[in-house]
Amino acid sequence: MSGIFTVTGRCGTSRARRGELFLPHGKVETPVFMPVGTNGTVKALTNGDLEEIGFSLILANTYHLYLRPGTGVIGAAGGLRNFTRWKGNYLTDSGGFQIFSLAPFRKITEEGARFRSHIDGSYHTLSPEKAVEIQVALDSDIQMQLDVCTPWGIDQKEAGRALELTDLWLKRASAAWRRAGEDGYGGAFFSIVQGNFFPGLREESVEKALETETSGVAIGGLSVGEPEEVFREYLHLTSSLLPDEKPRYVMGIGTPRYILWAIEEGIDMFDCVLPTRIGRNGHVFTHKGPLSLKKAENAASFLPPDEACSCKVCAAYSRAYLRHLFKTREILCSTLASYHNLFFLNQLVLDSRKAIGENRFMEFKDSFLRQYESGENHL
Repeated sequence: MSGIFTVTGRCGTSRARRGELFLPHGKVETPVFMPVGTNGTVKALTNGDLEEIGFSLILANTYHLYLRPGTGVIGAAGGLRNFTRWKGNYLTDSGGFQIFSLAPFRKITEEGARFRSHIDGSYHTLSPEKAVEIQVALDSDIQMQLDVCTPWGIDQKEAGRALELTDLWLKRASAAWRRAGEDGYGGAFFSIVQGNFFPGLREESVEKALETETSGVAIGGLSVGEPEEVFREYLHLTSSLLPDEKPRYVMGIGTPRYILWAIEEGIDMFDCVLPTRIGRNGHVFTHKGPLSLKKAENAASFLPPDEACSCKVCAAYSRAYLRHLFKTREILCSTLASYHNLFFLNQLVLDSRKAIGENRFMEFKDSFLRQYESGENHL
């Protein structure tokens, strides 16, 4: 065991591995998918729903919580866990991706990122130190460094400048995290690898990320609009450069294909808003591919959403009923579809862990994807 993470099992035919994260509010087994609770809630679901599915680590959004309700309110509550009454662990992002998404309304300098709030138009500056300060106030179990996110299609000079700032901000954030630790904060801290889609910059970014004291490493700058084959190429390259003893995290992936590809490359952690977002829009994962509940063919289908799923939604409700809920804009459809989608992905990760332990992950992955991608369902 080293730091907060230990490897407990490996696949003999790929980089896939099992492990354990030791966090302030309980152990987390990996690989692990984290639901996204942007505003301190996973949309349409209760804490009890998430616990029932089996989650012990969820993601909350620093940018959104900083703007509303604000760290003063959350700090007065005793941190995000006390505010939301979530019993498990929280990983919080730094806000970098949200600021990246506000391109017309932000300015990046060495000091940090100055941006305009999407809520009321007010201006704020988020420095690497302030990102740490906010996440300490949230009492995050894992916090992320502030980084400069870059999109698919930029040139190497722009990517290199973003990498330089990300490294500069990492050093400052790491120092702020260590100071917070001296004052009693017990959360972990992850660096983020950037470098866009240039091999040399990726290698340089990994070297810089590992020079600074952190608890784990995240692979940034993937799933930002690039083709699938490019995603896989740079996932493979970047993961191959990371140390074995630290947990590895890829942000923003939430389809079965991308999750299984990441596990194959030795990634331990991933998150995405996708399963709940598509649930609210009437789509569900199934073992035969994604299914659009709103299609007319489901109007009189009394099959469960997924005949191979053991969740409580599939045990009790039909496609016809869920379609009816969606068409009549009943909130219950969002709740049931989101619950099923998160259960589906969590079960996929549980099955992957089991397959790694039995040294048959590649066989499991290939079998699952054959059925999923050649299935009868489609959006």
